[in-house]
Amino acid sequence: MAKATKRKTSTPRKTSGRMASKGFYNPIDVHVGQRIRVRRTLLGLSQSMLGDAIGLTFQQVQKYERGANRVSSSRLFDIASTLDVPISYFYEEMSTTTSSQSPAVLMGVAEADLPEIDASDNPMTRRETIELVRAFHKIQSATARQQLSKLVKALSRVGGETD
Repeated sequence: MAKATKRKTSTPRKTSGRMASKGFYNPIDVHVGQRIRVRRTLLGLSQSMLGDAIGLTFQQVQKYERGANRVSSSRLFDIASTLDVPISYFYEEMSTTTSSQSPAVLMGVAEADLPEIDASDNPMTRRETIELVRAFHKIQSATARQQLSKLVKALSRVGGETD
């Protein structure tokens, strides 16, 4: 004889923000899917063609486009590369109503109390730093990179001089 189980009703279970059990998909997933469909269509690609390019079936692409399945970050990277758009493209033109439906908001999670970051003082966010790092990594010779690194370190110790 099957044992009856008691169901707790005191506190509602937190969901992932998916809401599929209620019959609808997360609006952000739907928005991303619509942007995938728009770009795919503009390029004249079928769902099968996009699927083949990223190693999926057309059915999986279809589920992504409907918002029925969430697109992982690695898969979104592949899709963006194939459709020749930056990842940010998929989040453009999102309404505030849609953006307010993130899983964290739906779960009632408060914003994290993170420290403010002043990007203006961070040398890693400067364009010249990024260009220097890119150029440095294009140098084929390991010896040349080591010598350049030593030179830059030596110049930084001199300090105090301005342009």
